Amino acid sequence: MRIALIGTRGVPANYGGFETCAEEIAVALAKQGHDVTAYCRDGNAKGNPAEFKGVTLVYRSCIPTKSLGTLTHTFNCILHAMRRPCDILMVFNAANSPQALLARLFTRKAIAINVDGLEWRRRKWGLVGRTYYQFAEWLSTKVAHRVVSDSLAIMDYYKKRWMTNSTFIPYGAHVEEHRNPDIIKHYGLEPDEYFFVASRLEPENNADITVKAFKQLKTDKKLVIAGGANWESPFIKSIQEEAKDDPRIRLLGPVYEPGHIPTLHTCCFAYVHGNEVGGTNPALLKAMGYGNCVLAFVDENSPFNAEVLAGAGLLYGREPDDLLAKMQRLLDEPGLVKELRDEARRRVSETYTWQGVAEKYELLFKRLASNYYRQHCECD
Repeated sequence: MRIALIGTRGVPANYGGFETCAEEIAVALAKQGHDVTAYCRDGNAKGNPAEFKGVTLVYRSCIPTKSLGTLTHTFNCILHAMRRPCDILMVFNAANSPQALLARLFTRKAIAINVDGLEWRRRKWGLVGRTYYQFAEWLSTKVAHRVVSDSLAIMDYYKKRWMTNSTFIPYGAHVEEHRNPDIIKHYGLEPDEYFFVASRLEPENNADITVKAFKQLKTDKKLVIAGGANWESPFIKSIQEEAKDDPRIRLLGPVYEPGHIPTLHTCCFAYVHGNEVGGTNPALLKAMGYGNCVLAFVDENSPFNAEVLAGAGLLYGREPDDLLAKMQRLLDEPGLVKELRDEARRRVSETYTWQGVAEKYELLFKRLASNYYRQHCECD
């Protein structure tokens, strides 16, 4: 099969979850003998190489702004792919469905769209942004020959809200070990002596809940938060204000040095995952693959983390006192910490391997190529 991957910053992965997914499935499918093209932004990799581990790389420009970068890049990629002899267009991000509409209207190529999470729920979006993302969700169900949902909860959402069946294919992770105490000493840390958070500091990732809970915790351990942010936003300023009188709390900002984030993961006492928007979160899977003891946010509108963990971690709600109680429980029960670390690795190795993810995408593409989804409407 001839497969084009569109809608990410490119391969190799240098940015986020979509990029990691694109790299993993592209390389795996190329090894199986498929002709795989990954569309990339100019400068994604040094020198714009034409090939990566058997995957053809094609570069297209974009308008380099936060709001237009993804949309204009995907538009240029779709125009290019429409003229190429490929069978399958795998588009990432429901926001790219208007661009994918061109291919649906003017070619006979099969189209799949991985819709990702519920972006319109992010508090940073105003009315126009929320409206666009909900429109794009709906349009995805009309443009794609098959919608891909990365969690069972997202699959259920599309079935109930948009009356559309989809194929469940989660993200994956690797079970890895990067325990190098010399690296964390660079940050003044010791193994097993800190709670860790690694995510962008946005309201939907609930770092404010984590900070408020930790401040009440009677412990000598630290709270270490790594991740980029809009440092001028009222949300970030409130976190900085909350944390400034507690020397145990460390805001590292973005950490780019190779090997540092993995080592910060594997040396931590426990990992706090506050993300509430989205389906199967790649950052959560990564933490599980590193063998972290995970504390994860959940509520009635955000069941995603509970689905992923399936008992391989502790869950907490929106009240800081709930997270405080779970943190205290881990301090009181060291045997539970070890048990949850082992369970997290087991869960990844049994359910969320990249090999398994790639095999599911290959099956999806074979069915798209054979017109299966144009002839059947049942959910797999």
